[in-house]
Amino acid sequence: MSDGIYNIIFRVAEVLELPVVILALLALAAVLVELGMFIVEMVKRRRRTFPALAKAGASARQAVDAGRAEEASALLQTVAWSGAVGKAFGVVVREVGNPGADTRIAKELADFDFSRQARLSRTRLLVRLGPALGLMGTLIPLSPALDGLARGDVDALTENLRLAFSITVLGILIGALALALSLVRERLYGQDFSDLEYVAAVLTDDGTGAAAVTHAPAIPAPTTSRDTVTSPSLSPPPGATSSPTTTLPAHTDPPA
Repeated sequence: MSDGIYNIIFRVAEVLELPVVILALLALAAVLVELGMFIVEMVKRRRRTFPALAKAGASARQAVDAGRAEEASALLQTVAWSGAVGKAFGVVVREVGNPGADTRIAKELADFDFSRQARLSRTRLLVRLGPALGLMGTLIPLSPALDGLARGDVDALTENLRLAFSITVLGILIGALALALSLVRERLYGQDFSDLEYVAAVLTDDGTGAAAVTHAPAIPAPTTSRDTVTSPSLSPPPGATSSPTTTLPAHTDPPA
């Protein structure tokens, strides 16, 4: 009975060999597509600076105060480095001034964070799926390779070992690329969430934040060492009386 069970296991492993190879190739294609999308994202983010974001937020606040919501949304689209951020900007502008705006804006921020986590889950899945497929693709061909070694079939041994080691390298490559993409994207999406929070705060505050950006005072230039330093006057202030002078009597010798 044990021989029958072992034969079933061997057959299942042999049947899984081709699906594992196909899944490994699909995972490689998926991680390459993610890599291309990541390069496009990085090209769009080259123009990202905080002064540009602050200026766009202040201008959007002025447009919202004047009742020009479409203009405010268009201004914020210039600093939206992705489609999801631009969509969130539009929702925030629409909700400003409505009853319960703070609650709806907070919900929009939470939904944005949830969508970014769902976006990261694809590469996070590849981080674990790539090495798992590589390990399966390594172990499955070892059985026919050992069988060929026992029968003296060098060709079968060589072919199965080449397949096993190739799938191993492929799985490690998939996992490494997916891990790098996940780490960098996590930082970028955290930055996007911070930008959304800043713009939402500027649009919903009492206006002092936007005014501080548009009317920032000039910083006075520091004095240099060549500037003349005037020492304070030691003369008494006007109206003050000088202290009286006490005259001491002349010293005379006592009489003999």
